[in-house]
Amino acid sequence: MAHEALDPAFRDLIDEHAPVRQPGSGFIFTEGPIWHPVDHYLLFSDMPGDVRRRMDRAGVRDVMSPSHKGNGMTYDADLNLLVCEHSTSSVARFQPDGTREVLASHFEGRELNSPNDIVVKSDGSVWFTDPWYGRMPGFGVERPRDLGWQGVFRLPPDHRPGDDPQLVVDRYLFTMPNGLCFSPDETRLYINDTEQANIRVYDVGPGGALSNGRVFASGIRDSLLEGVPDGMKCDASGNVWVTAPGGLWVYAPGGKLIGKVAIPEKPANLHWGGDDWRTLYVAASTSVYAIPVKVGPRNEPFMRARGASRPSAPAQGDDALGLDASRCALIIQDMQNDVVIEGGAFAASGSPQHCRDQNAIANIARLAARCRELGVPVIHVYFLVHPGAPGFTLNAPLFEGLLDESAMVRGTWGAQAVDGLEPQPGDHVVEKMRMSAWEGTSLETVLKAEGRDILIETGAWTNMSIEHTARTGADKGYVMVIPEDGCSTMNADWHRASIDYAMQNVALVTKVDEVIGALG
Repeated sequence: MAHEALDPAFRDLIDEHAPVRQPGSGFIFTEGPIWHPVDHYLLFSDMPGDVRRRMDRAGVRDVMSPSHKGNGMTYDADLNLLVCEHSTSSVARFQPDGTREVLASHFEGRELNSPNDIVVKSDGSVWFTDPWYGRMPGFGVERPRDLGWQGVFRLPPDHRPGDDPQLVVDRYLFTMPNGLCFSPDETRLYINDTEQANIRVYDVGPGGALSNGRVFASGIRDSLLEGVPDGMKCDASGNVWVTAPGGLWVYAPGGKLIGKVAIPEKPANLHWGGDDWRTLYVAASTSVYAIPVKVGPRNEPFMRARGASRPSAPAQGDDALGLDASRCALIIQDMQNDVVIEGGAFAASGSPQHCRDQNAIANIARLAARCRELGVPVIHVYFLVHPGAPGFTLNAPLFEGLLDESAMVRGTWGAQAVDGLEPQPGDHVVEKMRMSAWEGTSLETVLKAEGRDILIETGAWTNMSIEHTARTGADKGYVMVIPEDGCSTMNADWHRASIDYAMQNVALVTKVDEVIGALG
C-alpha cells in the first residue's frame, strides 16, 4: 500500500512504501492507542465492545471489561492511566494497581457530554475534548445531553478529583471537538473538529491561557473515502498527523499538507510506540495497524518516566543463551553463487573451500527452517548490480574487484542464491550495492514492520559484509547475534580475526545449534 508524498519533506518522516502491518483485528471499533514506555505494550479501547485490550509480543488480551466504554487514553508522568469514559461522562485515573478515581465528570453542576480525547502537558495539567459521541447508541450510552454545547477543558496541576475542569475555549465555537495535541515545545495546542472538518491552533500562555485561535487546516474531507478528523498527534519535528479520509494526513508546522498515509480501514486514532518510538500504531475500525516511520513523537511527560528504556539484550553467560523468538529475525547475507560456490566470480579467493569447511550452507538451512517453524522472519540480503554496474561507486578494492570480475550481475547464475538457501514463501528479500546490509536498503523498514530488534546474522563474508552489518546494527540499537558456523569468508585466519576480536565488541558470538536451542 503506497503512501502519498505531496512534498519532499514527507519522505523524511516515512517511506512511501512503508508496509502497513495488521497485528490485531476482529474487534468492533478500536480507539485510544497508547504505548507503555517501561513495559513495552500497547493499550487500546474498543468502545462498542466495552472492553480495554492489551497488545504485546504474546498477542492481544482483554484487561478491563466492562470498561465504561473508554475512548482516548494517555499516561501521566507517574504512569497512571488517564481514560476518557463515554458511559460515565468522566475523565478517570487508573493507578498501576488498577485503583480507579474520577478526576472530572461535571461542569457548573451539569454532567459533561462524554470526554473523548486527552493529553498531558509537562506542567502536569490534563487537557481533554468533550463532544457528545458517548451519548449516541453504540459508542456510549444513549441519553439526553446535559450541557447543550461541546467544549475543551483543562485540569490544572493542582486539580482535585471532583473539582470542575476549566473551560479553555468559547463554548459555542466547536461543533464536535475531538483530537488534540501540543507542539513539541508546548507553545501551541491543536484541536480538531470532526463536523467542521478542520484543525484550529492556539498559542499557549502562562497558566494554560489560550490565545490567538485560528484555523490551521480545513477541508479535511473526501466524498469518496472514509475518514474524518478524529485522533491527532504531533511528531518530534512539529508535524501534525491527523486521521482523515483514506488514512492519516500529515501537515507541516506551517499548515501545509505534505503527505498522506494510506490505511486499509477508517482510522480513529494513532500513537507512536515500539522500543525506539518509531512504530506508528493506528486504531482503525476493526483493527490495529502498525507502520514503521522515520520520526518519533513529541516527547510527552509519560515518555520520560523512570525506567523507560529498551528491553534488555539476550542473556548469555554461565547459563545457556536465551532468545525471545518474537523479537528475532534471521538475516542470510550474500549467500550467492559468485560469493561462495566453485565457478563463481570470487572462487579463486578460497571462499568456496572455507564455506565448505564451515558447513555454512547446511547450518544456515537448518537455522532458517527452525526460524520459519517459529514464525521468525527470514530476510535474504543480496548484492546485485546491473550489467556494467551503472551507479556503482568504485571507492574500495572490493568494489573494483566486483566490476573486474563482472560479479553479482542481476539475472546471472552468479547472482542467484546458492542451492539450499533459496527464498521461501513468506521470506523477505533485500537488495544492496554496498557491503553493509543497511546502506541504502529497505532492511530497517522490514524490521520495523515485523517489530524485531534481535538480529541473527549469517552469510558471507565474515570479515566484510557480516562485520559491517553487525557494527551498524549495534550502533542502531539492535542486538546482533552471530552464529559463527553460519558464516564464512576467504580463509580461516580472516574468519577468526573477525569472530575472535572485532565481533566480540558488537555482537553475541555463538553457534547455530545454540541459537536453535535458544529459540525453543
